[in-house]
Amino acid sequence: MPVDRPSVPDLHDRLAGLVAALERGLVERSHVVRLVLLAALAGEHTLLIGPPGTAKSELARRLHLAFRDGRYFERLLTRFSVPEELFGPLSIQALEQDRYERHTAGFLPDASIAFIDEVFKANSAILNALLTLLNEREFDNGAGRQRCPLISAIGATNEVPEDEVAEAFFDRFLLRVTVVPVSAEGFAALLGGDPSRAWQAPASVEALGADDLAALDAAAGQVALPAEVTAMFAELRAHLRAAQVYVSDRRWVKAARLLRIAAASEGRRAVSLWDLLLLPWCTAPDAPRQAALCDWLCARLGVREAFAPPRVTRIVEAFEAQLQAERNANDLDYDESGRLRFSATDLADEIGDAKGGAQALRLTHTRQRRYGPAHIGARTRQIDELVLRLDAYVAELDALRRDLADYRVRSLWPDAALAGRADESLAGTARVLADLRERIVDARTGFESLPRLPAGEGGEVPAPVAHEPLPAA
Repeated sequence: MPVDRPSVPDLHDRLAGLVAALERGLVERSHVVRLVLLAALAGEHTLLIGPPGTAKSELARRLHLAFRDGRYFERLLTRFSVPEELFGPLSIQALEQDRYERHTAGFLPDASIAFIDEVFKANSAILNALLTLLNEREFDNGAGRQRCPLISAIGATNEVPEDEVAEAFFDRFLLRVTVVPVSAEGFAALLGGDPSRAWQAPASVEALGADDLAALDAAAGQVALPAEVTAMFAELRAHLRAAQVYVSDRRWVKAARLLRIAAASEGRRAVSLWDLLLLPWCTAPDAPRQAALCDWLCARLGVREAFAPPRVTRIVEAFEAQLQAERNANDLDYDESGRLRFSATDLADEIGDAKGGAQALRLTHTRQRRYGPAHIGARTRQIDELVLRLDAYVAELDALRRDLADYRVRSLWPDAALAGRADESLAGTARVLADLRERIVDARTGFESLPRLPAGEGGEVPAPVAHEPLPAA
């Protein structure tokens, strides 16, 4: 009996409109805009790391307008900042009644979207209060706890300090995104912008309400995590562990949910393999390690380890080496009477000495080995099976590239350049395998061309050429 699943809301068109509105007029900030919005849809927080003047605060101000009735709070912190600046002033009336409470209306505990600039410059008292608020959406106000409507917080910093409190706070941001000044290619577009032209907020019909977020959350809970995606999560975890990058179990769970939100927001019922291209910003802590992880994912996604070019190369080389050995193999040469037949041809040129002995003819009693149909048939059948598996895998790569192309057109969230690199990796793997297929087919031709036994002699079936197993695609 089919399982009655709730329908997945297809917010794609609305989100596409929101993305277009949020990134309008911002140069080279498209990927950052999408990551910040996706984090907000997942109810997660984003840390923007970069120098001043890179549109970090502008991103946050625009983001809150993507949410209907979203209340926005923004504060620049310094080492002199006090809790009142973020959490509201103390209530005089409550103090007169021996209660220690704050007026939080209009401050961070009352906000839907918050931007906290220079977030790590806050003192430990503020950071500790922020930890609870960001993680549990609750604020300790006097003797009670106040529930906070916070959807997402965007923190900004020039650098991440290395101390215990900062590390715990750093871990609360699921996405860590480095924001850099525009490139040389984008500089002309930056100067060409008209600052006097006011940015237009998204249309109210496009803004997301609490009902949209609740439906998205429910749908994300029904999105499947396919086995191949789970396997890649495990492989990525092992890779990061080997690189001494610690990722907490909590962060892995949150990252998986972020991918489910990405899938659900586009009406998909399963996480795609290509959604994993979002993981560098969820797992690696800084730009260099994120870049290294991007390289690893681009080279690894869609490429089956069993068909990795270095592995297939070793298999092809095993056949080529076997062919060379069989071409060079000699047998004792007997005449019709059963006596060794001597010849003055074969080895003379292979022997040399300082006195010119290489020029002298020498007798030999061997001849090039000859092979029967049983031997050659065994070799060509083994290669035919290998070629069939390679062809099936190349077809699988073609299907993956078509799937990735559809994903790049449809999905709002991946970095376009990164997805392009993943496609180029698949294409490169297909090209290498095509070259290796050509080499193994040449080896097959070589086995067919081996010297033959006289007609009527079948010969012996040889042991298969030993190589690493190549599974069916």
